[in-house]
Amino acid sequence: MRVLVIDVGGTHIKVAGSWERITHRIPSGPTMTAADMVGGVLELTREWDFEAISLGYPGPVKDNRPYREPINIAGGWTTFDFQKAFAKPVRVINDAAMQALGSYAGGRMLFLGLGTGLGTAIIDDWRVEPLEIAHLPYRKDRSYEDYLGDAGLARLGDVRWEKHVHKVCDLFRAALLCDGIVLGGGNARKLMNMPDAATRGANENAIHGGVRLWERVAESTAPEFVGSRTPAQVIVAADEPSAALLRAADAAPVHMKQRSRTTKGKGPTKSAVQSPGQRGTKALTTKRSSTNHTP
Repeated sequence: MRVLVIDVGGTHIKVAGSWERITHRIPSGPTMTAADMVGGVLELTREWDFEAISLGYPGPVKDNRPYREPINIAGGWTTFDFQKAFAKPVRVINDAAMQALGSYAGGRMLFLGLGTGLGTAIIDDWRVEPLEIAHLPYRKDRSYEDYLGDAGLARLGDVRWEKHVHKVCDLFRAALLCDGIVLGGGNARKLMNMPDAATRGANENAIHGGVRLWERVAESTAPEFVGSRTPAQVIVAADEPSAALLRAADAAPVHMKQRSRTTKGKGPTKSAVQSPGQRGTKALTTKRSSTNHTP
């Protein structure tokens, strides 16, 4: 299946196809609405041939659509009919969860997206749980996102910001009982040293995660969209593809080289996508034999 993957961010919309995985960037920003995003993607892809769409959204998702309006871009998302606008089947997932899914290689993994804001998700034996903990209070009447997002980086400077990244990683890993952490998002590359049990992800893993939402549909049961959260049934809370679909995907990210270019760029640049096990801890590859989430 030829899947178009759209990753909506506060600075750029990243678009790629499963057939070549070349990432194209469209500028976004605080004035971009849902209609603006769709218009830009349709213009970019007017000669592309694809069958389905994965849409990574920077906010909570319910019933296969944005549940709340985003914080760092303009509105119009919760009521927009993406399937009608694109005239293709669309699966909407939280953007951090999509990148986490593309980064996953086993065990109980926490994903933190260090970008405009702070994206958070957990994957445990292919069970994907988007989290909304970035806006919880952290210090001095400020949230975790206020410290670890772009605003915190600008206010604190690189050295102090990195210290808080380490503190928050240690706190979350202990509280959420995670084997390891993947740090993604554009600012992860600014870290001089990685926190304990953490590895650096790649933004291109979001594309792989979007493809995984549709992989091997023909060989697996049809995806289920459930209306309530049943522990053994829900894979992406609250209404995302079932375990049967995601378990059919490979157990580790594809080792591949990605090329990236912007619509206004000076040509493609190359970056390698590596699975979490390639750098740092081996904790993410640990098998959790005591847990069975088969629906």
